[in-house]
Amino acid sequence: MRIGGRTWIGASLAAGLLLAAAAATAGQDDAVLPPAARGVTQVLTAAELAAWGRDRGDAGALIMAARLLAEVPLRQAEGDSDDEAPFLTAGSLLDEAAAMAGDNNGLIDAIDRLRDPLTRGVRSSAFGAGPVLTVKSLQARERWAFDVEARGGEILRVAAIGDGDTNIDLTVRDSRGAVVCRDGFGDHYPVCTVSPRTGGQMRVDIVNRGDVWTKVQVLSN
Repeated sequence: MRIGGRTWIGASLAAGLLLAAAAATAGQDDAVLPPAARGVTQVLTAAELAAWGRDRGDAGALIMAARLLAEVPLRQAEGDSDDEAPFLTAGSLLDEAAAMAGDNNGLIDAIDRLRDPLTRGVRSSAFGAGPVLTVKSLQARERWAFDVEARGGEILRVAAIGDGDTNIDLTVRDSRGAVVCRDGFGDHYPVCTVSPRTGGQMRVDIVNRGDVWTKVQVLSN
């Protein structure tokens, strides 16, 4: 399929490389990953591909990111009235792509064709019920923590997707308070994958390391 010439080819290649990198990072764990955990990985890949496309003004990359994101159903976290609407959605990515597409009819057609099934929602998914989604606004240097229930022998994957304004750090601690995973590499998309032998409560700690407020979209299985 040739849409927008090199733009679409570049986006397809970038998506392939990002998906391959995600698979390599997960390694053999993917064999036992629950479907929702694989969904977290795909949403994270979509976020990284979208960022790549923005940096290059590549509408095709944003369309590809929207396709990846549209495949993953998301469940809103329960019990927190302060939750905000997600900012990274397939629809928002298509809006960005449309703004970049200009008068490129091939790209516009691809956007329109992808929008149509989005209005009907995800009918079936390889990711089961999908990851749990929570969205928060964090002030400069603000810390936010919440608990998740981990299942023994089942991989838990948590990702924090920032809106790109600041760096985000992510830490997961077990029920004794010991750090079992930390991603503090100074980027917008920290992710932690842990394999608890026994089930129990874990504490997820997210920190906005920047000097300005930011929105964070958190996913977990």
